[in-house]
Amino acid sequence: MGRSLLVSLRMAVVTIVLTGLVYPLVVWGFGAVLFPKQAAGSLVASDGRIVGSALIGQDFTADKYFHPRPSAAGSGYDAMSSSASNLGPTSKTLIDSVKARVATATLENPGLTPGDVPVDMVTASASGLDPEISPDNAAFQVARVARARGISVGTVKQLVAQHTTGRDLWFLGEPRVNVLELNLALDALK
Repeated sequence: MGRSLLVSLRMAVVTIVLTGLVYPLVVWGFGAVLFPKQAAGSLVASDGRIVGSALIGQDFTADKYFHPRPSAAGSGYDAMSSSASNLGPTSKTLIDSVKARVATATLENPGLTPGDVPVDMVTASASGLDPEISPDNAAFQVARVARARGISVGTVKQLVAQHTTGRDLWFLGEPRVNVLELNLALDALK
């Protein structure tokens, strides 16, 4: 019995070392070498300081900025509270909040009617931290942003086009616009 116990203990130590140390270090090393930006958190800098991550949404509310999707994460874009609201399609709370968001969106964005509001403009993503919006969502915000900044609609549309990412591998996902990167590009126009 003593010999079996010793073999079991050795096997446990080897397994712990392999799966708890060696494997994570190898995966981290490959990630750091092959995808250095992503492994470092896809951090975004402006004027020499880190202002966020391209992977986590931020709450922009001023008219001069493109607004992100609503967030269900804590008090809003709190990475420590990432989660969905888990409200179903028949939930009165969800229906009321979407109606309120539609009303706000149509007031804030000239030319937007309740029937045209993109879904991602009034509903939170599954994580509550989505950093991207659809090109339709961005298009409906162009006039508001241009007016608030005193620049042409064409200039803002051009920036949106430059910051629109297509499908991954030409067929995965949907086209999207990273809100943080777009808003930083707008600030850089000065």
